[in-house]
Amino acid sequence: MEMTSCCSVFYFRNELAVLQALSSTVQRVQWVFLFIYLAHVYIKAVYCEVMWKSHMFYYLLRFFFFFFFLNLYQDPTASHYRFQDDPYLTPRTASEFKLFSLSQESGRNAAKYIINTYPNFFLKDYAEPHIPCLMPESLQPKVTEVCEAGLRELIHLRKVRSAVDMYDRLLQAGTVVSLELTNNLLDLICFYGDQDPVQGDQAEPEKTYGAHSKAFDLYTDMQNNRMAADVHAFNALIAAAPEVRQKYSEKWDLIAEMLKQMNKLGVRPTLLTFNTVLKSLLRCGPLSRALVLQVLGEMKALGIEPSLATYYHILVAFYRQGDKYSLGMVPLCIHLYLHTPARWEPGRSVLIVLLCLQCCSLKDLGLAYRVHSLLNVGDNWKLLGNPSREGFYYGSLFNLVCMMENIGVVLQWYRDLVPSLFYPNSHTMRDLLQALDADNRLDLIPEIWKDVKQLGLATVSGDLAEEVLALMARDEHSPEIQESFANCALAVKAVYGHGEQSQATLDFTASALCNMATILLAAGRTDQAWEILQLFKANNRVPSEKLLDEFLNSAKSGSNSEQAVTLVQMSSSFSLPATARLAQRVEQEFDLSEEQK
Repeated sequence: MEMTSCCSVFYFRNELAVLQALSSTVQRVQWVFLFIYLAHVYIKAVYCEVMWKSHMFYYLLRFFFFFFFLNLYQDPTASHYRFQDDPYLTPRTASEFKLFSLSQESGRNAAKYIINTYPNFFLKDYAEPHIPCLMPESLQPKVTEVCEAGLRELIHLRKVRSAVDMYDRLLQAGTVVSLELTNNLLDLICFYGDQDPVQGDQAEPEKTYGAHSKAFDLYTDMQNNRMAADVHAFNALIAAAPEVRQKYSEKWDLIAEMLKQMNKLGVRPTLLTFNTVLKSLLRCGPLSRALVLQVLGEMKALGIEPSLATYYHILVAFYRQGDKYSLGMVPLCIHLYLHTPARWEPGRSVLIVLLCLQCCSLKDLGLAYRVHSLLNVGDNWKLLGNPSREGFYYGSLFNLVCMMENIGVVLQWYRDLVPSLFYPNSHTMRDLLQALDADNRLDLIPEIWKDVKQLGLATVSGDLAEEVLALMARDEHSPEIQESFANCALAVKAVYGHGEQSQATLDFTASALCNMATILLAAGRTDQAWEILQLFKANNRVPSEKLLDEFLNSAKSGSNSEQAVTLVQMSSSFSLPATARLAQRVEQEFDLSEEQK
């Protein structure tokens, strides 16, 4: 019984350790496979009658239930899922994050290129069951006969010209092509035109800016020939209007002329028309602010519901840093934006713009939380874009949280974001230090400094190390906290001076040395504080009078006259104005020998 109890404790502790390690790497879809595996083990155990005797199956089954219930949420302390394939190369800084991401994507593209270029080397399929995405992409049609099956395969392979040729041959042979297949061919032609799509290993054709002036010339020819343009033609002309005029007023006059032509011809504008007008107005400078409201009112008069793109253009038009008028309009646009019953448009990083507005001007944390909550809906997380924009988004959000929330909420956000979703920079860590200072939780600074070193930010900027030392040296704390600060100060000292050739270090500054010595003196580490004092002369730095007084007080508390005399001599070597005052104080407060006098 005792052995069973000991084994239970042992397995329980190991289960928790394993669960914490695996909770972020295994997704829910793997639970099914784990359950199947356990069922398989159970059948073998019953058949062999081995695992029941050793109680191993009991612990394995218990592990499964622990794993099932504790893996409901992602572990925020783990690295991003994209780095789970190779934990050894898991990045620790923002630059490594970008390098790893680009390298991983480049390797994936290179592998696809090799597989698709030399498919004859990858004909054998080892996977059971078959995994199509791991096999070479077949771009050659297997059906060579002129039939509907061959046409369907060409459409699937996006062979535009070959599909059109086969469709013509089918019609010439008197074969009736089904309506569904005909529509699929029309969809293919509408999307790609008369050219086959560019494959992954082919060069992208050069894109031209557009023949805007020629478009208006064609519209003039249509008018001369009494031909009416449809709404799509007018939308294209409105989009091209800012490109054929120079002055802001001339651009708007041309846009207004196109709208008048639409009204004269009885062409009803659509939502795309007004969105195009708003987008073109962004090229009209200060005129855009007064005109976008008129456009919005015209949409309301026609009964056209604004879309997310509509409010996006309004936000861009109205927002200017420090503008009081825009600060009143932006919250209204965001409120309407969030309540618009439409789908998110994946082509725009709207969340970045919205949150930047909150951080820079509005300071509205509740509204920022509402915007952030949209990331958890559907595929909205794709709106964050590339890693740099993702980092900018989370950095802006965390900056706002540090300014507006209490330290408990700030630390919760910090643990949830770093490093699984966000690699902070030195500015972000300074915001966190300021939040700790505001809520009087400076005792957490040593833990934050460990993260600073792990994230590779210790030597990026000397300001961060200076602020850490200044906060620890500013006030007096309990002996336990002072001891923790002393250890942290020595850890900070390691990033200064002359390190190895491959390691970047910081240059000692007078303020950094003063703060290090103050922290060590407060913790009662006099010998180590004197070692710091020797670094002033070695690095051509001058100690402050306040620091010399603190050293003198320390020497007085220990009745160490030798240290006091050495302190006066050091002050004299620096030619400090306080030398005479220190010497007088030493003569009055210490029992000096004749030699020391």
